[in-house]
Amino acid sequence: MTGDLHVGVSALARWRGPGRGAVPGLGPLGRRLFAAFAVVALASVALLAAAAVVEADRGINTARQSDRQAVATRVAAAAGRAYADAGGWSGADLNPAQAIADGSGAGLSIRDAHGTAVSAGSGSSMMGGSMPGMGQTVTDGMTAAGPTASAPVVVGGSTVGSVLLAFFSQASAGSSPIAWPWVLAAGCAALALALAVSWYVTRRVTGPIVRVSRAAQAIAAGDRGARAELSAPGELGELVRVFDTMADDLDRAERSRRNLAADVAHELRTPLSALQAGLEELRDGYAEPDTERLVGLHDQTLRLGRIVGDLAELSEAESGALSLRMKTIDVNVLVAEAVAQREPQLRAVGLTVRTCLRPGPVPVCGDSDRLHQALGNLLSNAARYCASGDTVTVSTAVTEDGRARIEVADTGPGIRPEELPHVFDRFWRGSASRAVGGTGIGLAVVRALISAHGGTVEVRSIPAEGTRFTITLPNPVADDPERKLAPRPGARPDEAQNVRA
Repeated sequence: MTGDLHVGVSALARWRGPGRGAVPGLGPLGRRLFAAFAVVALASVALLAAAAVVEADRGINTARQSDRQAVATRVAAAAGRAYADAGGWSGADLNPAQAIADGSGAGLSIRDAHGTAVSAGSGSSMMGGSMPGMGQTVTDGMTAAGPTASAPVVVGGSTVGSVLLAFFSQASAGSSPIAWPWVLAAGCAALALALAVSWYVTRRVTGPIVRVSRAAQAIAAGDRGARAELSAPGELGELVRVFDTMADDLDRAERSRRNLAADVAHELRTPLSALQAGLEELRDGYAEPDTERLVGLHDQTLRLGRIVGDLAELSEAESGALSLRMKTIDVNVLVAEAVAQREPQLRAVGLTVRTCLRPGPVPVCGDSDRLHQALGNLLSNAARYCASGDTVTVSTAVTEDGRARIEVADTGPGIRPEELPHVFDRFWRGSASRAVGGTGIGLAVVRALISAHGGTVEVRSIPAEGTRFTITLPNPVADDPERKLAPRPGARPDEAQNVRA
């Protein structure tokens, strides 16, 4: 995609400079498309015109042949009447038949039933004379360069002879020549319409591409706000929308990168400054390297380590590079172990810890260690912000659609409504940040870990009444009722529970 983008940008740069023979308003791709459309339109018009002319010529020839056959039939009828009046070919007056033939511009040859030529009346086209305008003579073996028509002479139901007409003029009654001027005008009009439509389609096709190329060039030049912002039909419109979405994502990622760099610098500056100042005091002899001072410096290094570790975990989770060892586990067991692990920390600050577990197993598909980490961060957050005497309650449940739900609720000071949307932002610690410790990354890690499991985490809080975090995780049993729960760490293999829907 990057290579195609550079090609589009280069093409746009070449298009901006007017060149010889360039079609105004079209780039190289547009000119090629328009030329292709024009060739197709010209070929289509030429083929249709040729087919129409050929078909019209065939129709005209068919009509002319029908007219010639009608003349031959009339001549045969006149010859038959002459034969009937004379009682035979001898003495028959064939002048009426000859007159019909002359009126149609044809030479006439009459033969009896045995194929012998019979005598004809006088006329410019009579047998043995010269054919008008052709320079050929009709003989007993009558031939001519023009079309012919023949008909039998029938008298009293018996065929007594035949007539043969040789036409030396292409014009005939009831036929009309091809109107070439009209054909040419219609072809030119069709070609002009096809070229106009081709131009319009070319502009519609290349317009979005040119807009995307210009926006890409602007973004490459540093304008992160450049967008194509064009409404187009079909795949071209989808291309523009996807490009603008990609540009928005790039802009958002760039802002996040800058913000992260600024946040990391801000968070690392304080412990680094304290550590540097303490070491300089020790180096210059202003302070003794006693245990208390060394412990303070060690605490600063631990804080730096926590910040770096949290950032590494957050980066892995948000980038999708976090490795998860997925298996089916019981949420009740997970919660009981997490509470037992964090209970000393909670009781040390004077908090009362309660658990309210749903009867029976609550299966989920997830990484036990990562879910432990997420629950531990929520419990540590409660220990940090709640006051002595508050209560922390951890409960489990199953939603109506079969998903597992974990709630961590406390009776602490709560969170202000205007601060709730920022709870899961990295490095955000709220208005009470000065009174508590922490890096401000823990809840961001919780959201990233739960999202990696396909779940959700929400927070609801009422100031001075408490805060409730709700984690919802997918339930694998709905898809595979035969999957088994993973046993508790240290439990015997026969303690695994089989969960059925």
